[in-house]
Amino acid sequence: MRFDIITIFPDFFTSIFSHGVLKRARVGRLLQIEIHDLRTFTHDRHRTVDDRPFGGGEGMVLKPEPLVEAVESLEVTPKPERDPKKESVILLSAQGARLTQATARELAELERVVLLCGRYEGVDERVNELVCDRELSIGDYVLSGGELGAAVIVDATMRLLPGVLGNEDSSAFESFGRRDDYSADAEGPPRSTHGSGGILDYPHYTRPAEYRGLGVPEVLAGGDHAAIRKWRRQCALEKTLRNRPDLLDHADLTQNDRAFLAELARIKP
Repeated sequence: MRFDIITIFPDFFTSIFSHGVLKRARVGRLLQIEIHDLRTFTHDRHRTVDDRPFGGGEGMVLKPEPLVEAVESLEVTPKPERDPKKESVILLSAQGARLTQATARELAELERVVLLCGRYEGVDERVNELVCDRELSIGDYVLSGGELGAAVIVDATMRLLPGVLGNEDSSAFESFGRRDDYSADAEGPPRSTHGSGGILDYPHYTRPAEYRGLGVPEVLAGGDHAAIRKWRRQCALEKTLRNRPDLLDHADLTQNDRAFLAELARIKP
């Protein structure tokens, strides 16, 4: 099995993958791990990988060009033709579906897994649309980046490969987290929704405004702060319903939120 990890901190993994069972699996040729520096795929003198978010808000967003080009350089099958039983491209994100032992078992059946390590405020959503098969999170908390998550996924998966362990170890993953209260800004530019009542974040976009036929939603470039807040809240609700519906049971939802979720449930195929 082969893992490819795309990151802006390639040296992060040097120690982690040089000890214990992981080292034995690599030395025994049961597992191949390749680390790729995202900045290699930039085209400016400063090797820029991030930019300001469209629509306003705190932090920076990873740009689509370096990540998409990095994945394409690995010569994985393009997304429309990709065989989900052989390959998977995964974005490490706090917005992702929660990693479980069942997920690790699914990945252990594949021949190749590509892991994209998110950073900063988020990753341009077009990376998801163009090259990723799924988003994964290792728990209900926010990390500084996806590197730790990538290491956890590699470790959890490789332990299930034949020959790596003497006995199959059915490890259980527990999730811990704290729900933050949602507070919308009354006026001024929208803020990022870190504490949005226990639901997931909204999609992020940055420059360029159009990339490979995919454009940034018009509402984010329109400057209407109220419209941006509404769009972001509804996208966050929709993504939570899709990826982590269990969070909605304890989320701090308004009447408008509940009405929107009810409408989504009504039109869901």
